[in-house]
Amino acid sequence: MHIKTIPLYRRRRIRIPRHIRVIVVLLSLVVPVWTMGVGRDQPREQDFILTAYYSPLPGQCCYVKGGYRADKVLNGEGTHGADGTPVYPGMIAAPASYSFGTVVVLPGMGTFTVHDRGGAITELPKGEHRLDIWVGEGEEGLARALAFGVRRVHGSVYAFGGYQPKERFALDNFPAVLARLEPFLVRGQHLLVPQVKAGDRGLSVEMLQHSLQKLGFFEHTVTGLFGAVTQSSLQEFHNAYGLQEPSDRLSERSAAALSAAVQRAGAAQPVLRNVDKHAKPSVVRAAQRTLRFLGFYRGRTNGQYDDALAGAILTFQQTEQLVGTATDPGAGRIGPLTRGKLREEWNQKLTMELAERLLTLHRVEVLLDERGKNVDQFLGEGESGAQVSLLQRLLADRGYFPREKVNGYFGPQTKAAVLQYQIDRKLVTEGGSGAGAVGPQTLRSLRSEEQQEAYVLVRSEGWRAL
Repeated sequence: MHIKTIPLYRRRRIRIPRHIRVIVVLLSLVVPVWTMGVGRDQPREQDFILTAYYSPLPGQCCYVKGGYRADKVLNGEGTHGADGTPVYPGMIAAPASYSFGTVVVLPGMGTFTVHDRGGAITELPKGEHRLDIWVGEGEEGLARALAFGVRRVHGSVYAFGGYQPKERFALDNFPAVLARLEPFLVRGQHLLVPQVKAGDRGLSVEMLQHSLQKLGFFEHTVTGLFGAVTQSSLQEFHNAYGLQEPSDRLSERSAAALSAAVQRAGAAQPVLRNVDKHAKPSVVRAAQRTLRFLGFYRGRTNGQYDDALAGAILTFQQTEQLVGTATDPGAGRIGPLTRGKLREEWNQKLTMELAERLLTLHRVEVLLDERGKNVDQFLGEGESGAQVSLLQRLLADRGYFPREKVNGYFGPQTKAAVLQYQIDRKLVTEGGSGAGAVGPQTLRSLRSEEQQEAYVLVRSEGWRAL
């Protein structure tokens, strides 16, 4: 018997709307090929071009772009990544296609997490992806970034949300080569600019140690690390020069005194020979001038060894505890011990006078910076903006650029003006390295000229003149 079956449900052909099919096709074109067929727990392989960036701080000896503000534009604010994560060793900037939290393993370097972006951090046409590794802050971070250079690495990418290896990165594996900073020094070996403190490592600390070493207060290997030895040496310098300044950081006054002392290192003796009744008039006059400068002699500079001079010598000797009374051996006469003390006190007073001048010069420079009257970054052809306008005005002030052509664009005319300025000051030769561009030497020269002009104005008319 044939039984006829009738299906309870009739099969129906489902038609997919055309717009859905279009969307699916578009998605297949947009979604990167490497995501197809790869599970979230499986890494993908990728070729990278690596660079390093750092967080600039105020008061560095040098900046890769010539100034603090320009370095912040290049490296970002330097406090947080684009996703709000505070900067730390192990974070990287990656192209926008990398979700925050993506982990990248770079053989021989470590394991990193994406927390940042960057204008130049993109996927390149040849298939390589740019990555930027954060390597620290201040001078040490900049030195490490410069030493890192540009590297090509084949790595593995672990997507956010799947299996990811633990972060692993040590800054110590990437040396901070402080010598890399020297080409970027705008102010030379100038201790008043850096703001170094205990625990810092950088070229500024090396400069501090070298200065203390020249003066005999630092008898150790220069390391660039502001540790206990450097702090103790700085305190010894303070004691020798009567400075009541902290030793766990280099204050402005300490820096000025130290800079002045280094400038005066090796100064000649003010009194070259012993002084008594048998001394030559020229030697006696030198003693009279020195004791008057130190506030112990008020007589005439006549070259005569008399009671007034002998009394001034005795008072100085008693002040320095070299003798007790007028009857002590050598009292009232200048011998080797008294001559050495005279030189010490004379040199210290001149050093502190020079330090005051250096302090004033530094404060003039700071004021010019605050008022936007100093160029504070390197500049070259093709750049534009307020800094270029300022450069053009400064060149116009010196007769190198037509004032009516100031337009904020660094074109051929500005380049020619910069080149002539450089040649006149023997900064470069035509066609030489840096010709026509504002690099460290040219920027140093421009700033120094502005500083000296303003200093003369302050000395003659007071601070209000600025």
